[in-house]
Amino acid sequence: MEFGKVSEDELDAIDFSLPKEPAANKLVLTGKKAKHPKIYIGCAKWGRKEWIGKLYPKGTKDANFLEQYVKHYNSIELNATHYQVYGPAAISKWAAKAKGLDFKFCPKVPQIISHYSSFNNVDAVTTSFLEGILEFKEHLGPIFLQVSERYSPAQRDKLYNYLRSLPIDLQFFLEVRHPDWFADKTIHKELFDTLRSLNIGAVLTDTAGRRDCAHMELTIPKAFIRYVGNSLHPTDYTRTEEWIKRLKHWLDNGLQELYYFMHMHNEATSPELTVYLVDKMNEELGLKLKKPQFIQNSLF
Repeated sequence: MEFGKVSEDELDAIDFSLPKEPAANKLVLTGKKAKHPKIYIGCAKWGRKEWIGKLYPKGTKDANFLEQYVKHYNSIELNATHYQVYGPAAISKWAAKAKGLDFKFCPKVPQIISHYSSFNNVDAVTTSFLEGILEFKEHLGPIFLQVSERYSPAQRDKLYNYLRSLPIDLQFFLEVRHPDWFADKTIHKELFDTLRSLNIGAVLTDTAGRRDCAHMELTIPKAFIRYVGNSLHPTDYTRTEEWIKRLKHWLDNGLQELYYFMHMHNEATSPELTVYLVDKMNEELGLKLKKPQFIQNSLF
């Protein structure tokens, strides 16, 4: 992910602290710990050749990457669906790789809808997209809609109307990026109030160059975090520790589901930071999450 990328020289000067807890989060968190919160950790892609010899056995072919990926993670932020509408046949093949596992695919809405349509005349392609991903069946996680950095609140009525048209029996999350969504207090409140009223989640994107996108607003008792690291720079670890503190607060106060997706501008080292994250979560939050297992004799 290139969004929010800054030069390495700038990283030490950035304030990576997370915003204070929004008061409105109390509207969706009960204040009591959920009995069995669901926690899913993953990356954005399974097709990383840099992981051969690290996570995937040497000689692993592209066609076998997913069956290796599911051994290490319990979810995937599925960016593939952003670039192509896949039919049920293709989706069912992916779902079969996770058979018998508590694994969730979290498909991204196609860019033909989210970036290039202004939400005009998108009913047919939305139906095709949804018909395809329903083949994930029990492995279907939240669906996330990301609108482009150019999509400003000036066009929010079209966006809100589209959100109202979505089926209510599926879980959606929205990611906005234009700075005006966050800079204008009235628009900021309207956005999150609207999502709350529609039972749609708000994506939290933590990236160095756009701190406003780590807004900490929860509009449902579920969190969808897109964390963007910087190739194991020291700040990656201190930022992760900040997140552990916030996640503990949310889980102690009723968060029901957590989806945490690891991104890097260079995805080669995403597994290493995932291991650090999971170790800290297990230690600090009393969890027993699985983490990537590096191949013996790997450099890592």
